[in-house]
Amino acid sequence: MAILKRGMKGEPVRILQRELGVDVDGAFGPGTEQALKAWQSEHGLKADGLAGPDTFATMGLHELILLRRGSRGDTVRRLQEALGQGADGIFGGGTETAVKAFQTANGLQADGMVGPKTLAKIDLFPEITEETVMASLLPADWLPQDGTDGNAGGEMVAEVGASVWSTVSSLFE
Repeated sequence: MAILKRGMKGEPVRILQRELGVDVDGAFGPGTEQALKAWQSEHGLKADGLAGPDTFATMGLHELILLRRGSRGDTVRRLQEALGQGADGIFGGGTETAVKAFQTANGLQADGMVGPKTLAKIDLFPEITEETVMASLLPADWLPQDGTDGNAGGEMVAEVGASVWSTVSSLFE
Protein backbone atom coordinates (compact mmCIF):
# COMPACT_ATOMS: atom_id res chain seq x y z
CA MET A 1 0.00 0.00 0.00
CA ALA A 2 1.05 3.58 -0.58
CA ILE A 3 1.31 4.74 3.01
CA LEU A 4 3.92 6.64 4.94
CA LYS A 5 5.03 5.40 8.31
CA ARG A 6 7.90 5.65 10.75
CA GLY A 7 11.19 4.55 9.19
CA MET A 8 10.44 5.77 5.67
CA LYS A 9 12.02 8.68 3.85
CA GLY A 10 11.56 10.46 0.57
CA GLU A 11 9.75 13.33 -1.09
CA PRO A 12 6.26 12.31 0.09
CA VAL A 13 7.56 12.48 3.68
CA ARG A 14 8.80 16.02 3.02
CA ILE A 15 5.37 17.01 1.67
CA LEU A 16 3.69 15.50 4.74
CA GLN A 17 6.14 17.22 7.11
CA ARG A 18 5.49 20.61 5.50
CA GLU A 19 1.75 20.12 5.99
CA LEU A 20 2.26 19.08 9.62
CA GLY A 21 4.54 22.03 10.33
CA VAL A 22 7.44 19.92 11.60
CA ASP A 23 11.11 19.94 10.59
CA VAL A 24 11.31 18.99 6.91
CA ASP A 25 14.12 16.46 6.61
CA GLY A 26 12.36 13.81 4.55
CA ALA A 27 12.79 11.16 7.26
CA PHE A 28 9.64 9.89 9.00
CA GLY A 29 10.87 9.70 12.57
CA PRO A 30 9.30 9.99 16.02
CA GLY A 31 8.59 13.74 15.70
CA THR A 32 6.70 13.29 12.44
CA GLU A 33 4.82 10.33 13.86
CA GLN A 34 3.80 12.23 17.00
CA ALA A 35 2.65 15.26 14.97
CA LEU A 36 0.71 13.03 12.59
CA LYS A 37 -1.06 11.20 15.42
CA ALA A 38 -2.05 14.52 16.98
CA TRP A 39 -3.33 15.80 13.60
CA GLN A 40 -5.29 12.59 12.97
CA SER A 41 -6.86 12.74 16.42
CA GLU A 42 -7.85 16.40 15.97
CA HIS A 43 -9.50 15.60 12.62
CA GLY A 44 -11.49 12.54 13.63
CA LEU A 45 -9.25 9.95 11.99
CA LYS A 46 -7.76 6.86 13.59
CA ALA A 47 -4.64 8.21 15.29
CA ASP A 48 -2.34 5.39 14.22
CA GLY A 49 0.58 7.45 12.90
CA LEU A 50 0.16 5.94 9.42
CA ALA A 51 -0.41 8.40 6.59
CA GLY A 52 -2.47 6.77 3.87
CA PRO A 53 -5.14 7.76 1.35
CA ASP A 54 -7.79 8.79 3.88
CA THR A 55 -5.31 10.94 5.81
CA PHE A 56 -3.97 12.49 2.59
CA ALA A 57 -7.50 13.26 1.36
CA THR A 58 -8.48 14.84 4.68
CA MET A 59 -5.27 16.89 4.72
CA GLY A 60 -5.84 18.07 1.16
CA LEU A 61 -2.65 16.32 0.01
CA HIS A 62 -4.37 14.76 -2.98
CA GLU A 63 -1.04 14.61 -4.83
CA LEU A 64 -0.02 11.82 -2.42
CA ILE A 65 -3.07 9.60 -2.90
CA LEU A 66 -2.08 6.30 -4.45
CA LEU A 67 -4.54 3.42 -4.27
CA ARG A 68 -3.74 -0.13 -5.28
CA ARG A 69 -4.56 -3.70 -4.39
CA GLY A 70 -4.53 -3.96 -0.60
CA SER A 71 -5.55 -0.33 0.03
CA ARG A 72 -8.49 0.12 2.39
CA GLY A 73 -10.72 2.87 3.65
CA ASP A 74 -13.17 5.57 2.70
CA THR A 75 -11.12 6.77 -0.26
CA VAL A 76 -11.25 3.25 -1.73
CA ARG A 77 -14.98 3.09 -1.05
CA ARG A 78 -15.49 6.37 -2.94
CA LEU A 79 -13.43 5.02 -5.84
CA GLN A 80 -15.50 1.84 -5.95
CA GLU A 81 -18.74 3.83 -5.97
CA ALA A 82 -17.45 6.02 -8.82
CA LEU A 83 -16.58 2.88 -10.81
CA GLY A 84 -19.93 1.23 -10.10
CA GLN A 85 -18.36 -1.49 -7.99
CA GLY A 86 -19.48 -3.04 -4.73
CA ALA A 87 -18.26 -0.45 -2.26
CA ASP A 88 -16.70 -2.40 0.61
CA GLY A 89 -13.65 -0.13 0.99
CA ILE A 90 -11.20 -2.93 0.18
CA PHE A 91 -9.19 -2.62 -3.04
CA GLY A 92 -9.17 -6.18 -4.32
CA GLY A 93 -9.12 -7.96 -7.67
CA GLY A 94 -12.52 -6.72 -8.82
CA THR A 95 -11.62 -3.12 -8.13
CA GLU A 96 -8.28 -3.57 -9.86
CA THR A 97 -10.00 -5.00 -12.97
CA ALA A 98 -12.47 -2.09 -13.01
CA VAL A 99 -9.62 0.42 -12.60
CA LYS A 100 -7.65 -1.12 -15.48
CA ALA A 101 -10.74 -1.02 -17.73
CA PHE A 102 -11.31 2.64 -16.80
CA GLN A 103 -7.67 3.49 -17.43
CA THR A 104 -7.69 1.77 -20.82
CA ALA A 105 -10.92 3.51 -21.84
CA ASN A 106 -9.46 6.88 -20.85
CA GLY A 107 -6.04 6.62 -22.48
CA LEU A 108 -4.15 6.09 -19.24
CA GLN A 109 -1.50 3.51 -18.43
CA ALA A 110 -3.56 0.49 -17.35
CA ASP A 111 -1.49 -0.48 -14.31
CA GLY A 112 -4.41 -0.84 -11.89
CA MET A 113 -2.97 1.77 -9.54
CA VAL A 114 -4.97 4.91 -8.87
CA GLY A 115 -3.00 8.08 -8.40
CA PRO A 116 -3.89 11.70 -9.10
CA LYS A 117 -3.88 11.28 -12.88
CA THR A 118 -6.52 8.54 -12.75
CA LEU A 119 -8.47 10.28 -9.97
CA ALA A 120 -8.61 13.46 -12.07
CA LYS A 121 -10.23 11.50 -14.92
CA ILE A 122 -12.73 9.85 -12.57
CA ASP A 123 -13.71 13.21 -11.08
CA LEU A 124 -13.73 11.48 -7.72
CA PHE A 125 -12.30 14.53 -5.99
CA PRO A 126 -13.13 17.89 -7.56
CA GLU A 127 -10.02 19.24 -5.79
CA ILE A 128 -7.78 17.14 -8.03
CA THR A 129 -6.76 19.39 -10.87
CA GLU A 130 -3.99 19.39 -13.44
CA GLU A 131 -1.89 21.25 -10.84
CA THR A 132 -2.47 18.37 -8.39
CA VAL A 133 -1.34 15.90 -11.03
CA MET A 134 1.79 17.96 -11.67
CA ALA A 135 2.48 18.18 -7.91
CA SER A 136 2.46 14.36 -7.77
CA LEU A 137 5.45 14.24 -10.14
CA LEU A 138 9.09 15.10 -9.56
CA PRO A 139 9.83 18.52 -11.11
CA ALA A 140 12.72 19.23 -13.47
CA ASP A 141 14.71 20.86 -10.66
CA TRP A 142 14.10 18.05 -8.15
CA LEU A 143 17.06 16.94 -6.09
CA PRO A 144 16.89 15.64 -2.53
CA GLN A 145 18.71 17.60 0.13
CA ASP A 146 21.59 15.11 0.31
CA GLY A 147 21.91 14.77 -3.48
CA THR A 148 20.77 11.14 -3.45
CA ASP A 149 17.47 9.32 -3.30
CA GLY A 150 18.52 7.78 0.00
CA ASN A 151 19.99 4.56 -1.36
CA ALA A 152 23.09 3.32 0.38
CA GLY A 153 25.15 3.62 -2.81
CA GLY A 154 24.15 7.24 -3.30
CA GLU A 155 22.94 6.73 -6.86
CA MET A 156 19.89 8.61 -8.13
CA VAL A 157 17.13 6.24 -9.17
CA ALA A 158 14.14 8.58 -9.07
CA GLU A 159 13.72 10.33 -12.41
CA VAL A 160 12.30 13.75 -13.14
CA GLY A 161 8.65 13.34 -14.11
CA ALA A 162 8.28 10.13 -12.10
CA SER A 163 5.85 9.88 -9.20
CA VAL A 164 7.04 11.41 -5.93
CA TRP A 165 6.46 7.90 -4.53
CA SER A 166 9.49 6.69 -6.54
CA THR A 167 11.70 8.45 -3.97
CA VAL A 168 10.41 6.52 -0.95
CA SER A 169 12.81 4.22 0.84
CA SER A 170 13.32 2.92 4.33
CA LEU A 171 15.66 4.41 6.88
CA PHE A 172 16.78 0.89 7.66
CA GLU A 173 18.15 -0.06 4.25
